[in-house]
Amino acid sequence: MYHPSGSVARQTAGPAVGVLEATGAATQGTDAMLFQRCTWCGTAMYHRLLCPVCQGSELRTERSEGTGTVRHATVVHRNTPAARNVSLVEMAEGFVVRGRVMGPLIGIHSGDRVRLSQAKDPVRGEPVFQLVDEPYRAWT
Repeated sequence: MYHPSGSVARQTAGPAVGVLEATGAATQGTDAMLFQRCTWCGTAMYHRLLCPVCQGSELRTERSEGTGTVRHATVVHRNTPAARNVSLVEMAEGFVVRGRVMGPLIGIHSGDRVRLSQAKDPVRGEPVFQLVDEPYRAWT
């Protein structure tokens, strides 16, 4: 791992490079999901301070295209008046995010393709997705 020596001058003033900020072209759309990519190893991640692979702190903010695949879905009955869906979605860019998939609770399965509907749920603050294709499941 590369560590800069003490004789190398480093920039310490100014805004942090990897912080998720709402500026410029990254937020052209109203419901944009922003993620970070490590400038050293290229790993994509969601809301991190350091890269989980190389522990680098130089992260750049990018805009996700908003499509992904459900990796795990579960129904939660706790702390809500009605049951709700909590899913782990692997985005096309390579990072995994926890969010809610709209649709019938028993109709959401691993492997279903989803598209971003809202970047943040007003109540829970997590992304909301919708199914791309209608679920087709045979009766078993």
